[in-house]
Amino acid sequence: MGQQEKVSTSLAGAVGERISASLAPVDAELARRYPGDPGTRQPVHTVYVPGDAFAPGTIRSWGDQALALLDEHAPNAAALARVLGLPGGLAEAVYTRVRTKLEREPVEDLRVDFEDGYHGRDEDADAARAARLVADAHDRGAAAPYTGIRMKCMEAAVRDRGIRTTDVFLTGLMERGGLPGGLVLTLPKVTYPEQVTAFARLLEAFEKAHGLDTGRIGFEIQVETGQAILAADGTATVARMIDAAEGRATGLHYGTFDYSACLGVSAAHQAGDHPAADHAKAVMQVAAAGTGVRVSDGSTNVLPVGGTDQVHQAWRLHYGLTRRALARAYYQGWDMHPGHLPTRYAAVFAFYREGMEAAAGRLAAYAARAGGDIMDEPATAKALSGYLLRGLDCGALDDAEVAHLTGLTRAELDAFARPRRGDLTATPR
Repeated sequence: MGQQEKVSTSLAGAVGERISASLAPVDAELARRYPGDPGTRQPVHTVYVPGDAFAPGTIRSWGDQALALLDEHAPNAAALARVLGLPGGLAEAVYTRVRTKLEREPVEDLRVDFEDGYHGRDEDADAARAARLVADAHDRGAAAPYTGIRMKCMEAAVRDRGIRTTDVFLTGLMERGGLPGGLVLTLPKVTYPEQVTAFARLLEAFEKAHGLDTGRIGFEIQVETGQAILAADGTATVARMIDAAEGRATGLHYGTFDYSACLGVSAAHQAGDHPAADHAKAVMQVAAAGTGVRVSDGSTNVLPVGGTDQVHQAWRLHYGLTRRALARAYYQGWDMHPGHLPTRYAAVFAFYREGMEAAAGRLAAYAARAGGDIMDEPATAKALSGYLLRGLDCGALDDAEVAHLTGLTRAELDAFARPRRGDLTATPR
């Protein structure tokens, strides 16, 4: 071996030590505020079911209704491809996977709604019944991967009712064995960060009453007002809301229609692709980046009902909006009707399957430090592995085909997707 070249420096070691000491508070703040993605599965959608309509067979009913719509209006892969414009090479795989998904796991995230969608007369009874049904579903292995409620907001007129419904629901779960995994609460119509902190205090009090670990119960923040995006002092309220949750915030959900109405958008133009919607979601996305809080798109209120032409029109709209959201890195949205499920999954599966080979090839080349026509950086490798992991989680991709294309195990994909802070240059092999 040749003689190692001597390297000269000009600064004493104490200089670096002083700099590191001065930045120690910043290091701690970065670790606290921006821990990165939690590494758990993110559902591709949230289904809202009114608390007075929620029943033991709700999830299976949604799947059966969605399958019936497919049978009637797109009975095979070629028919669905014509409706949605699916490439021929993808049509069969997407269609088969959509049907399988609707048979096995039609709903990934279920929210029993006690807010706008609720019209019951006895909210206490319905909240207690929801707790019982959710607990029973978990006991039978029939629950959606994520389940919870949307209670009323923290505004004065309905605050007491929202607090009580939350208490009744959570208490009911505790009485039936404890809080299940995948529990999600959604706090709607948030305007001020103080409302977020108040809800965090409510959950903290519940945890203390039942001897639960502090922070056991997290919640999503629903963005439905202009003030949630821009405060009176010109700051981005939604960023302050994440901090106000004191580590409990798990998601930011865009409320298409309430937000649009708040800004004066006429009913005919209230949609996920309106410029006002794009602005709000972009602010949410930047505010949440690196915090571990995930962003969800809203919904469309155009339902696939009626004759075949009407159903096909609604499907094309929903499919297009979902694909548009995915391209903008909004990997979750709302579905308001069983007829939205076929196009939700068709859009999601097509998105991941059409990009699978390219993403896998780029990641394999990066992992092997091989050449190619694209020079990827560590952050891109993180995005590539995250893309493949999302496809695996929802059922768009199979473990075997991803392993074959990348030469990587699931653990290695996870390591690329979630590197340690300051370690983006490491290759986990």
